[in-house]
Amino acid sequence: MTDYEPFVSEATSESVAVYPGTFDPITNGHLDIIHRGLTLFDRVIIAVASNPGKQPLFSLAERKKMIEDCFSGKETRVEVVDVSGLLVDFAYKRGAKAIIRGLRAVSDFDYEFQLALMNRRIEREVETVFLMTGFRWIFISSSIIKDAARHGGDVSGLVPDHVCEKLRARYLQP
Repeated sequence: MTDYEPFVSEATSESVAVYPGTFDPITNGHLDIIHRGLTLFDRVIIAVASNPGKQPLFSLAERKKMIEDCFSGKETRVEVVDVSGLLVDFAYKRGAKAIIRGLRAVSDFDYEFQLALMNRRIEREVETVFLMTGFRWIFISSSIIKDAARHGGDVSGLVPDHVCEKLRARYLQP
């Protein structure tokens, strides 16, 4: 006999997760995490943040539009919103049971683990779910993509085609 009650889910409740980030720009690694999140949750809210500590290449509206274009007409279970303030508060207010975080390397884990513990302290109803980035995307980040594109590198295949075009256009401007 166990000392706990077995978990019984409500069949009628929708499972929602929030996937936060600055997405400047969205990469195929981000899309991999989103698609895998959709296998675990009924809906994924992509929370596009404006990070005061970063100077984004693309405006908040541009980043949201690039993400929306990835799913337009293809996936109705994804919602793209901008967020400010505490992410865990946003997640709780939207009925999300989890925050999805992608991990590329062990070095990502230390920081993400600290965030997860703080979020858990603030709101115990929201869990953090870590998903390892697919092996083919493990080396990319938005920063690396921007740096390569800035110097004329070909980033096709690492970001969606429409994002690749936006990067080319942005860096060709004087």
